[in-house]
Amino acid sequence: MMRRTLYAWYRSALPPFVAVLLFLTLWESAVRLFGIEAWILPSPSVIALEASRNAESLWGHTLSTLQLTLIGFAIGSTFGLLIACVLHLVPLLKSALYPLLILSQNVPTIALAPLLMIWFGFGLLPKIIVITLVCFFPVAVSTMDGLTQTDRTMLNYMRMIGAGKLQIFRKLQLPHALPSVFSGLRIAATYSVMGAVIAEWIGAQKGIGYYMILQKSAFRTDRIFAAIIIVVALSLLLFVLVTLIEKLVIRGGQRSRHAEGEERR
Repeated sequence: MMRRTLYAWYRSALPPFVAVLLFLTLWESAVRLFGIEAWILPSPSVIALEASRNAESLWGHTLSTLQLTLIGFAIGSTFGLLIACVLHLVPLLKSALYPLLILSQNVPTIALAPLLMIWFGFGLLPKIIVITLVCFFPVAVSTMDGLTQTDRTMLNYMRMIGAGKLQIFRKLQLPHALPSVFSGLRIAATYSVMGAVIAEWIGAQKGIGYYMILQKSAFRTDRIFAAIIIVVALSLLLFVLVTLIEKLVIRGGQRSRHAEGEERR
């Protein structure tokens, strides 16, 4: 079993690894061949060297961004789940508010962030609001879609045996919607890092976004690329963590339902 898992992981990880390695090789070769200035487009080796030299500063900014991201992601995801559940249980409220949720996403976050800074200052609150606005929508929409795609046969059966609306929601609709919920959480996890960086662009004293603004003013393109790589790495890390949690939750739920079925037999 372990060998099969390792072989499957090897087959899935090898193609993207080779593609990235080939891309970096071509990038390095093109910069050296055409003599491109480092302030325009630094080579991967120059970026890696500068990142290692500036590792202590980058680490401090990364921790600040990660802390902000996790807080905003947790609040935004919780808010999205609550909105989805309430709108699903109250159809009239859904028909009234769902179009407004769609319209709220047409306002660019980068345009809304300065208003939040004016209203709430330059502390933690406006940054959390920015990340919450970025995260809650994919979670809410995915969850509502999952709740509406419940097996009709099972739904009719539970209604026939006298199950109430909350019982149907808790025992049938919500468990069957978990894959959709985690799909939204994966999207929100990647968006949350972007939201944190945007919030730090507008006003912060520390963080990867703040670091990028400083390096832009100094024309340190190599350091900006190092910061971009960190943003990508954080997004991938959160994506993988949500995927692992999804596997644990769904497998645990399947095992518990299987155990209940065996006990009934």
